[in-house]
Amino acid sequence: MTMHFYSCKLRIVIATFVAVFLFAPWSKGQSQDQDLQQMKEQLQKLEQEMQELQAQINRAEQVPTPKAGQQAPTPSKPTPKVIERANEEAQETPAASPEEQAKVKKNSVDIYGYVMLDTGYEFGQSDPNWFDVMRPTKLDSFKGQFAPSGKVYFSVRQTRFGVKSSTPTALGDLKTIFEFELFGTGVDAGQTTFRLRHAYGELGQFGAGQTWSPFMDIDVFPNSLEYWGPSGMVFFRNVQFRWAPIQDDHTRLIFAAERPGASADGGVYADRVELQGVKPKFDMPDFSLQARFMRDWGYVQFAGIFRKIAWVNTGTTPPLVPNGDVLGWGVNVTSNLKFTNNDIGRFEVVYGAGIQNYMNDAPVDVSLRNTGNPNRPVAGVALPILGIVSFLDHNWSSKFSSSIGYSLVNIENSNAQLPSDFHQGHYALTNILYHPVPAVTMGGEFQFGRRVNFSDGFNVNDYKLQFSFRYDWKKGFVF
Repeated sequence: MTMHFYSCKLRIVIATFVAVFLFAPWSKGQSQDQDLQQMKEQLQKLEQEMQELQAQINRAEQVPTPKAGQQAPTPSKPTPKVIERANEEAQETPAASPEEQAKVKKNSVDIYGYVMLDTGYEFGQSDPNWFDVMRPTKLDSFKGQFAPSGKVYFSVRQTRFGVKSSTPTALGDLKTIFEFELFGTGVDAGQTTFRLRHAYGELGQFGAGQTWSPFMDIDVFPNSLEYWGPSGMVFFRNVQFRWAPIQDDHTRLIFAAERPGASADGGVYADRVELQGVKPKFDMPDFSLQARFMRDWGYVQFAGIFRKIAWVNTGTTPPLVPNGDVLGWGVNVTSNLKFTNNDIGRFEVVYGAGIQNYMNDAPVDVSLRNTGNPNRPVAGVALPILGIVSFLDHNWSSKFSSSIGYSLVNIENSNAQLPSDFHQGHYALTNILYHPVPAVTMGGEFQFGRRVNFSDGFNVNDYKLQFSFRYDWKKGFVF
């Protein structure tokens, strides 16, 4: 077939050369009309040969090349019975095994992140370690605590870097995420330094590492420039082991055992010697669960948590508070509602006791209360807490968007806490964001925060104007 193909091709080339030579303008003894007629006939002949050659090529591509000593089969159109039998055989053929399916899929790695600058002006005053966020718990607890008022700030602490991977296996996709940012907290509060966000892996239904607690819902977070977010929102990345028996487009069910932890407040007894030897004890994990139901209009999610918070006296002084423990618990209901194609409502209501360290902006989980019993004057108590979030994200166009909303956190203080202890926090913002290209965000935002003390009558408001510039990037690899 190959030699015949080149033979036909050579004949066409020679015929074309002869036609051009014979009927060229310098050929003598023939009229112009005869030349033209012969050229047309020759062209028609060449076209026929080309059509025949193309047909041979098409047949060669449809028929398998015969082995040495075999005759090439003649292609024929399959009959309806043959087609029907082929369909039956395809249906009877067993599906590929998980191992075979894994071989078909590809490994993928995504490297992503963004560079972000925050700058603005704070009209009031707050803890200087939290200069670039709005946290009601970090506002003044008495007049002039963080004076003076009014300051300009610049920050790149939201800058982020991450790596995600997906590897197909016989047990399902193995997914991992490693992500960090530059926002220092804890002993690094106020610093621009590396801070781990996610270090998590998941294989099929099981996952382990540090990531979002199942008790929270990251989709409630509004489209804001401010980093910390609504004070009444559950927001906690925790070290955990989780099992997700259901994960599809309509339902998600997750159970997890999480790293325990809590903070305590001695209140009016904080300076007592008898309390110096009292230490926390965590001898069991926190247990959380999440159930999400997704529909065309949005979703609704129910989450819960149960935890044991214990303490023991390690000192030699007779304890003011005997060894003991309390039950921490919480119920969190969240939702996203698609009002229109351009409007999404983000809502949350959470209530519980002793779950403050899972909240976005709340102080202590446990405090002391006066019992009125002279034999046991004080006892530990898990502080009840209520959180509310209500935000609306709106797209004005493909390049402009806005967010507006309010959040509340309210703590039921014990009767042994200090009058200046945190009782209530209010948080609100509105913004206008511009996306000149999909990977760039810039805009301005007005932020409001309010702190209310427990019982001394003091409260304070703070206001900020923030302007931010964010540049996203992402690179994916498939192999």
